[in-house]
Amino acid sequence: MSDVRLLFGRPKIREKEAFLAALRVAQNRNGCVIQAMDASVVVGERHAAFAAEKAVRAFSEKRNVAKDLGLEILRYASGQRQIERALSMGVSETTQRVALIVMENGTALEISDIIEVDADGPRFSPAAVKEAFDIREPEIDAVGEERIPDLVLERVALIDAYR
Repeated sequence: MSDVRLLFGRPKIREKEAFLAALRVAQNRNGCVIQAMDASVVVGERHAAFAAEKAVRAFSEKRNVAKDLGLEILRYASGQRQIERALSMGVSETTQRVALIVMENGTALEISDIIEVDADGPRFSPAAVKEAFDIREPEIDAVGEERIPDLVLERVALIDAYR
């Protein structure tokens, strides 16, 4: 599999459709896959890498639901079986900070015109993650809020079980 990187930053293009179009141009120019998500629901590098790995495996085994690898990555990263539901975790008009899951093949990715990359890493919103992944208080009470990333990874892992 290609290298998977997770980049965070503020979108320089505020209009959603123009932002996504610029990402597609960057993908085509660099020969890579770039999937954008709202950073408030991305819990870390493992989350991005695991979703990308599951999506690539689904494609190689012809079990993919989406026709596009980026969309399949989003589907896994969101913990959703249905593409429509997965799209709710993508970039919206109100997104303040984006997370880009980038699968590259050694080329230097130039996206400085699309996002202002920061080094803050994942700073997910526990409230947004609980809502997006349907994590209920009894789960939090059982394992503790610091285990939210593990609960998210569990949901990513379980997607294939819900056929």
